[in-house]
Amino acid sequence: MARKSNTVRIREALENAIVNGRFVPGTRLDPAMLAQEFECSRTPIREALQQLEASGLVRIHSKQGTFVSEWNVEELAERFEAMAEMEATCARLAARRITDTELAELEARHEACRQLAADERFDDYYAENSAFHACIYRATHNAFIAQEAMRLHAMLQPYRRIQLQVRNRVKRSFNEHEAVVAAIRDGDDAAAEQAMRGHVLIQGDRFHDLLAALRSDAAGR
Repeated sequence: MARKSNTVRIREALENAIVNGRFVPGTRLDPAMLAQEFECSRTPIREALQQLEASGLVRIHSKQGTFVSEWNVEELAERFEAMAEMEATCARLAARRITDTELAELEARHEACRQLAADERFDDYYAENSAFHACIYRATHNAFIAQEAMRLHAMLQPYRRIQLQVRNRVKRSFNEHEAVVAAIRDGDDAAAEQAMRGHVLIQGDRFHDLLAALRSDAAGR
């Protein structure tokens, strides 16, 4: 039981390190160094990495090692497309099913994002943005869909975080949230679905902006 608890603790710490940018896409994770950092044997490290692989955050190659997931242009586009459809579904269901308490929490998260966007507090906005989306997942009142949305969200979090570094993207992101919140508040499921799909889907100039940010991030490693 103790080993399982240790595995969960390590998995969550590594997940946070990936999401927060300590381990960027493509980084090799050395089990020996991680075991030293967490002051444990390699067994819970190996188990934690296997769980992260199942979530899509890392890739384990038998002869090369374990790496933070990094996708080519086509793979990245496919995952953002899937995420956009999943989140659009969540927004549509939330518009129909959200409770007054859940709506109050969503609006509170949205207002917190407002000030963070205005102050250009990138890291704090990113964390609050994730909490904003999680509110919508829960408001679907469909545990399976919420779980799948969280899985996809976690998988793409490093890239969504990098995307917010694009000039003026944080403020545009907040404005897109405005349309989503308004539609959910009004119970307009079609508008909520459309607004959320447009918010998450990365295409055209926005996709090229993301690729440019990724190249800049890689050059700075």
